[in-house]
Amino acid sequence: MFSITFKTLLSVLVFGSWLTVAHAAGTDRVHVPSAHSVKQTADNLVAAVEKAGAKVFARVDHAAGGKSVDMEIPANELVIFGNPQLGTPVIRDAPEAGLDLPLRVVIIETSDGTILVYHSPESLAATHGLPADHPSIVKMTGALKNLTAAAAK
Repeated sequence: MFSITFKTLLSVLVFGSWLTVAHAAGTDRVHVPSAHSVKQTADNLVAAVEKAGAKVFARVDHAAGGKSVDMEIPANELVIFGNPQLGTPVIRDAPEAGLDLPLRVVIIETSDGTILVYHSPESLAATHGLPADHPSIVKMTGALKNLTAAAAK
């Protein structure tokens, strides 16, 4: 399912390539509202990832980084995680996907509350020329949906 803007449609008409549409789809982000603080949501996500048998590779506190240089930003944490059984076939089939894997979810404090944000696996597939029904992409889609839902509740 694509959301095509006029600019994208114009690019397709001018350049005659659906590659532009696939690239535009590569910018799709998923937003999941959370009932918790950024820290609690990140803690919940880490726990859900580990419970699922995946590995957390890093947790980055962007707000703490800002404070270290005397700059303030709202709470903002990035959790980087993955499962080599899912990511390796994607990188095997599209080596440049290593730019986007392991998976990343950022948890942000906004004026409307806390949200989790991630790039949809379908957009990762489109960006790297993989079919949306690639078995690992399908599994990543379900995993991200379940993990972020667990973190948010």
